[in-house]
Amino acid sequence: MGGPNINQDETFFNKKSFLTVSGQLHLEAVANGLGNVYTFGPTFRAENSKSRLHLSEFYMIEAEIAFLEEIKPLLQFVEKLIKKVTNNLVKKNLSDIQICQDLNKDEFTWLEKDFLTITYEDSLKIIEQNAMQFKHPVNTHKGLKKEHEIFLVKHLGNVPVFIIDWPKAEKPFYMKEKQDDNSKVLAFDLLAPGIGEIIGGSLREDNLTKLKEKLPNQADLDWYLDVRKYGGVPTGGFGLGFERYLQAILKIENIKDTIPFPRWPHNCSM
Repeated sequence: MGGPNINQDETFFNKKSFLTVSGQLHLEAVANGLGNVYTFGPTFRAENSKSRLHLSEFYMIEAEIAFLEEIKPLLQFVEKLIKKVTNNLVKKNLSDIQICQDLNKDEFTWLEKDFLTITYEDSLKIIEQNAMQFKHPVNTHKGLKKEHEIFLVKHLGNVPVFIIDWPKAEKPFYMKEKQDDNSKVLAFDLLAPGIGEIIGGSLREDNLTKLKEKLPNQADLDWYLDVRKYGGVPTGGFGLGFERYLQAILKIENIKDTIPFPRWPHNCSM
């Protein structure tokens, strides 16, 4: 960072800094003072993928809900949000939608159906029973591939599907463990037809001792631990990839067509 007169051996912030991958940890801190909060802004990923479902820079809607102690209310909130926003688009802006794709109201009948919920273990069983259909074999230690996610939604009736009860090893440190099985966390992914995962979320670990065990040498996150140390409230939240949401509801084949200046690995021309 810097102009022509800046010594490039120096850094702008006097420390090693990185592009934003999420505002979630900061939202957790703010939620302890303000209650329910959200943010919407650019996010960056270093996934080396040029697939039709990946961007290196995208926009993400993240929300954090205070005093949340169970996963079910979080799933209900997400389902209501998706249905409310999409119904408003269909009712008020169908002509705009049709500029993107030749869609009619019949394409949105899934809005009238309940979203399904299955466990991660049950999703693996379905995939293993249909293993011959996939390029990639299921690996219980590496999560689900995109082809698995898309198949699951189609197999279960082409309605959005919540996958819950993920293995702790598959998810980040901040997710709350299940009380009856500490090998799993209270997390979810929401899969959409033709796209796969568009939202990920969880309850947040509010046990300071457990967080310290997971973050033994993370001085940069002392402030995050302090949120629990000095008395916090239980929270939960999620992140929604905006371009993937558009891709899902508008049935756009390639995510690069949802944003004016897409950026992906080895391409940042504008």
